[in-house]
Amino acid sequence: MNRTDRLYGLVEELRAASPRPRSARRLAERFEVSARTIERDLAALQQLGLPIWAEPGRAGGYVIDASATLGPAGFTLDEALAVLIGLGGLRRSPFRQPAQTAARKLLAVMPEREAARASAFASRVHFLESDESDESDGGGESEESTAPVPAPVDFAEALRADRVVQLRYQDAGGAESVRDVEPLGSIENGGQWYLIAWCRLRQGVRAFRADRMLAVRVTDERPPRRVLRAEDLAIPYGRLRSVVDD
Repeated sequence: MNRTDRLYGLVEELRAASPRPRSARRLAERFEVSARTIERDLAALQQLGLPIWAEPGRAGGYVIDASATLGPAGFTLDEALAVLIGLGGLRRSPFRQPAQTAARKLLAVMPEREAARASAFASRVHFLESDESDESDGGGESEESTAPVPAPVDFAEALRADRVVQLRYQDAGGAESVRDVEPLGSIENGGQWYLIAWCRLRQGVRAFRADRMLAVRVTDERPPRRVLRAEDLAIPYGRLRSVVDD
């Protein structure tokens, strides 16, 4: 469990027990860390303004006001990324202005390091949108017009892990292969999600459809740094827009 998850968990643990106290030792056992780490975490939560206090004595410990909650600063990285992606999907809606300000507020109240990571990962997610010219001349439908299938749960981890990912993948013809790939980003198009990655088997950038991923395994290997260019994707229609573009 990372520290952000633990801080959120501590608040919920104390709220569930309130008004009874929880000792640092018991909390340390619950979260599998040292009592000293718990004390540092509780001090950090107090600095954020949460009403946590210590009750002295053998039966004492830490208590929180049951009405207290940890706000957006308690979002996990995946939760913040999901919110940014969701808000980014409103950029062409009547709610585009409040969506932009909501995204700024979310990042502003998160810890600086976590906000930077969430923003960096969100910048790698794009929506594929039609060009205005395509909309005006009635261009044909995308060949990927099938009903969207949910992406595997490991899709997000593959995108943000900054590690080489091993895919067991089924192509359009039904043939299966195992690929070691270096994730570069992702694209959403009509509800269908794609992982864009450098494929070591093909020695080039490829788009892997989420619904054709039979297994996803994140390895411990860090890939070399690569820059993804729009021309590498050879998209014949539409344009790419980043979730975090203004």
